[in-house]
Amino acid sequence: MHTFPQRRRPGRIAAAVLTAAMALSLAACGGGKEDSTDKAAADKPAAASDASFPRTIKHDKGKTEIKAKPQRVVALDNSLVEAVVALDAPLVGGIGSYRDQKGFPPYLGDAVKNTKDVGPIASPNLEAIAALKPDLIVSATVRHEDLYPQLSQIAPTVFVKTTGPIWKENVTFLGQVLGAEEKAKTQLAAYETRAKKIGDAINAKVKGKDGKSPATFSVVRFVDGPTRIYLPATFSGIILKDMGLARPANQQDPKEFNIEISEEQIAQADADHIFMTTFSGGEERKKKFLANPLWKRLGAVQKGQVHEVDDAVWMTSVSLQGAGLVLDEMAKTFKVDPAK
Repeated sequence: MHTFPQRRRPGRIAAAVLTAAMALSLAACGGGKEDSTDKAAADKPAAASDASFPRTIKHDKGKTEIKAKPQRVVALDNSLVEAVVALDAPLVGGIGSYRDQKGFPPYLGDAVKNTKDVGPIASPNLEAIAALKPDLIVSATVRHEDLYPQLSQIAPTVFVKTTGPIWKENVTFLGQVLGAEEKAKTQLAAYETRAKKIGDAINAKVKGKDGKSPATFSVVRFVDGPTRIYLPATFSGIILKDMGLARPANQQDPKEFNIEISEEQIAQADADHIFMTTFSGGEERKKKFLANPLWKRLGAVQKGQVHEVDDAVWMTSVSLQGAGLVLDEMAKTFKVDPAK
């Protein structure tokens, strides 16, 4: 998902909570289980209709049989919460609280008005999850690898590997899991088409230092640790790539996630335009960076081309909804057609 401050695996869950969760799940769900024997189901092409169920899903932790189109979904990562919402699946439980965020993002609106927050993300409430009687649980190995056996006892469970670098692949995957393949395909195509249109308009309007070449764009994040420059294999980096926007020469590595810099390395952040965000705990480091003479020497700073943006959207949303908001902001910043 990720691209983000170091994730911590959940600690040991209290035995009483696990026992209660198992009991509730077995009574309510009949004990969702993994299916490793039904090769025919695993090889069967997935269709969008209810008739395509049952289906066996291959995922990061193995294979899981889903007997019917899910009607009560629990998602244990905020990115996956937003993917389920984007695919119009019924989300009864999800992660709304992580770090300093409390509750689901306001831009999800009424789509989550009946969704129970089962967080925090580091240690989801298994008893609360089981009480929701889910028929599907989705999470990520990077988040909850240690909880996979317990979650699988509550309901059929599928895991993606991570979120950030593969957020679009995760939407496609959840389309298969939820029987919403066409919706996933349509929504991703619409996002990519819009991103290119806005990016083309920005490239036509905004130029680099020589007035002819494309402008370059840098994304800087202040966190409670080393300051980070986000590269193409991140959520925000993928959006810039889909827009066709250029990155500085030192920020083009397709495999690395970010570059961590000290105050002495501030020059590495420079570009024609810098977008910066501040994560919880990063306020003091941001203050020091912006007061540093090296920051003030950056070309983007001297030209007034530093843009402060919302960390919750640009960094932690990792979703179609978040990507749409980034495109809105880019169109507004550069005064081009939002292509809606």
